[in-house]
Parts: sequence; C-alpha cells; structure tokens
Amino acid sequence: MAKASALTTHILDTAKGGPAAGVTVELWRMEPNGPVKVTERVTNADGRTDTPLLTAETFVPGRYELRFHIGAHFGGAGFLDVVPIAVRLEAGQGHYHVPLLCSPWSYSTYRGS
Repeated sequence: MAKASALTTHILDTAKGGPAAGVTVELWRMEPNGPVKVTERVTNADGRTDTPLLTAETFVPGRYELRFHIGAHFGGAGFLDVVPIAVRLEAGQGHYHVPLLCSPWSYSTYRGS
C-alpha cells in the first residue's frame, strides 16, 4: 500500500546553535506557465511551521520550490537573503521533510524524516 505524502520543514540557525524563529517560508509549485504560490508560513519558536506545508489532502505530485527568507532573520547581516530549495515530490513516498541548516553565509539541506 502506498504511503500518504505530506511536506514539512524546519530551520536551524547554525550560527546561534538553535531554531530559527519568525522566518517566512513560501512554497511554490513549478507549473509550465510559471510558478504558483501554494502557501506561506512563518516558523515558530522551535523553527518549525505550526502546520504542514502540504498535507495528505492537499498534496499534488510535482516540482516545488521552498523559499526561506532567512536574510531578515539575520538582521540583513551576512550574505544570504532568500534561499530557494527545489524539490520533486512524488505520490506514495510518504512524509517529505526538508530541513534548512543555515548561517548568514551558508546553508545545507537534506531529506529528513
């Protein structure tokens, strides 16, 4: 039986060694005629959004881009502003979790659990 798919995220501030609260995260679906904004959330004190970006009910397979507005979190200091992460989400693959580990100058991501 295929697993229901969903999408969540969280942000860790590696410069401070903790969660990144108050960061705007946008989710865009990459359509043939251009990107379509699906949702926008702000991270809580734990660096997570209070609700998933996509639930099993709202999940549509395809190409997406998460846009993390981390420049404001760092007070405009540093190098990074909006970090885009492009992903392909497939049906039946279960829970997708895309964490962002960042500082004012660098970032990394992976498929979490």
